[in-house]
Amino acid sequence: MGDTTHDVLCIGNAMVDVLAHTSDEQIDRLGMVKGAMTLIDADRAQAIYAAMPPAVEVSGGSAANTAVGVAALGARAAYIGVVGRDQLGDVFRHDIRAAGVAYDVPAVADLATGRCLILVTPDAHRTMNTFLGAGAELGPEDVDDRIVAASAVTYLEGYLWDPPRAKEAFLKAVEIAHRAGRRVALTLSDPFCVERHRSEFRDLVRKHVDVLFANEAEILSLYQVDDFDEAVRHVREECDVAALTRSERGSVAVSRDELVAVPAERIDRLVDTTGAGDLYAAGFLVGLVHDRPLRVCARMGGIAAAEVISHFGARPEQPLGDLVTAALAR
Repeated sequence: MGDTTHDVLCIGNAMVDVLAHTSDEQIDRLGMVKGAMTLIDADRAQAIYAAMPPAVEVSGGSAANTAVGVAALGARAAYIGVVGRDQLGDVFRHDIRAAGVAYDVPAVADLATGRCLILVTPDAHRTMNTFLGAGAELGPEDVDDRIVAASAVTYLEGYLWDPPRAKEAFLKAVEIAHRAGRRVALTLSDPFCVERHRSEFRDLVRKHVDVLFANEAEILSLYQVDDFDEAVRHVREECDVAALTRSERGSVAVSRDELVAVPAERIDRLVDTTGAGDLYAAGFLVGLVHDRPLRVCARMGGIAAAEVISHFGARPEQPLGDLVTAALAR
């Protein structure tokens, strides 16, 4: 495959997360579907923000969180996503670079940086309301051929399938990666995202995706089945590697000739599930690019996810590399 400059290149909607604790009753009052990600416009974003309790603002975005996780594990990460030329855009740019991720996409004038308004209920589940803002301007011109060709894995979020130009960027990255002999990874992102694009996602998985990430609800939705084992049978026929997370039941990693189930890592307290899947993907991919066995890849994903759900926000607060080294040595 030749030399690489980056272990993992992540492409996604650049976001700043605005997180607040709330009640199930407020979720209902605001007309939200608990646990889902809903795309909203600027007016709805303003209305929700006005109704939110005191909030914390942190850089986010699904693929950006994964990129930060990759860097926190000591691997080489790069990111492609678009922010606005505003205060939140400056925060996003600073945070991702400070985390050790290569990021050089120019900011867009006259468009606000995307934001995800996240309401976290007492059971630690998060309901996300996403205003894409400048993130929706991601297009094929933002995908640098050289960066994709020099990355061992290009990781794409399913959310990119919503904005039309981002879809073009997605497909361009896939073509470049495979032409260079690299691997392509996809996260399905959200069950409602799967419902919106099921037939296209099925086609992508069959023809273009080497490594698929999904949680249990997403993989059941993709194959329109009620039984997890049946979904596993489908995905291993269509994809080289799939990593399927099951919350407190851990994860299942499959290839065409192997299936491993790995229990969830033990944590003292579940605080906020925001970013759990993003950090799981980071750990798994770092293991994969270093040729670790599937079981170890899944364990690394679980360790990274356990760290991020133990505190508020979707970015790691502890050195993940040290955590993984210590946990795998036990």
